[in-house]
Amino acid sequence: MQNYTSVSEFILLGIPNTGGLENLLFILFLMFYLFTLLGNLLIFLTILVSSNLHTPMYFFLGNLSVFDIFFPSVSSPKMMLYLMGQSQTISYQGCASQLFFYHFLGGTECFLYTVMAYDRFVAICHPLRYMVIMNPRVCTTLTVGSWLGGCLHGSILTFLVFKLPYCGPNEVDNFFCDIPEVLPLACADTSLAQMVSFTNVDFVTLTCLILIFTSYGCIIFSIFKIRSSEGRRRAFSTCSAHLISIILFYGPVMLIYLWPDSSHWLDSVIQVLNNIVTPSLNPLIYTLRNKDVKLALRKVLT
Repeated sequence: MQNYTSVSEFILLGIPNTGGLENLLFILFLMFYLFTLLGNLLIFLTILVSSNLHTPMYFFLGNLSVFDIFFPSVSSPKMMLYLMGQSQTISYQGCASQLFFYHFLGGTECFLYTVMAYDRFVAICHPLRYMVIMNPRVCTTLTVGSWLGGCLHGSILTFLVFKLPYCGPNEVDNFFCDIPEVLPLACADTSLAQMVSFTNVDFVTLTCLILIFTSYGCIIFSIFKIRSSEGRRRAFSTCSAHLISIILFYGPVMLIYLWPDSSHWLDSVIQVLNNIVTPSLNPLIYTLRNKDVKLALRKVLT
């Protein structure tokens, strides 16, 4: 290994079994990407300028909108370039950056959904003390902690993957650089890096899921103690959008990282859904099921 030649770039092979569909996929993905950017930017600006939305729940929703602007931008621009016939190569540093930001933002979203579940737990189980518990200092601390935790998570995984030597082949069997596709290309034993990286991802994912399930277990118990059916319906409606987003986010993550031996074509489809489709759905989920956001949007647009 003293005389190996380190690769300076990787080749992204793209989505498998899509030959001849490049133009159609480009138009489709571009529409999703633009809708994601415009929808989430509109929600963020609406929360920013609407004083009635300056509450902890919408503060976290604004952070989620910022995340949904950045997350698809990790892989979508490069993917649409090669769908247009541009070069499919990506530099070594660009590949490392993609992997870092993908897991940095993915870890941040895990933590944000956990914080949002805790916020709903306090709102429903301790409504009289809600504004005292979820004061601005606590909300800021939880949000900053989520972003810092995601940054640490992404840094650990990037270090584990790219501290290994890469001397060829350099073909990444996906439309962006991720752990399952990049690690097998290393010119060294990857068993330790693979075990630690997947353990890290699984630990973060499962820990956040356990905390979310715990919060919603307490929420469901409290809702059933509410006597009026209208009160129960309102309590469920405040949680439904969050639960739908959690299912859309954690479903693909669990299929890719908790069952890494699934078929490659299925993994690619799941990655497309997770990277491109899901971020475009969050604006619809949080606006169509939320009267306050719809009213604020109407005021902003008019």
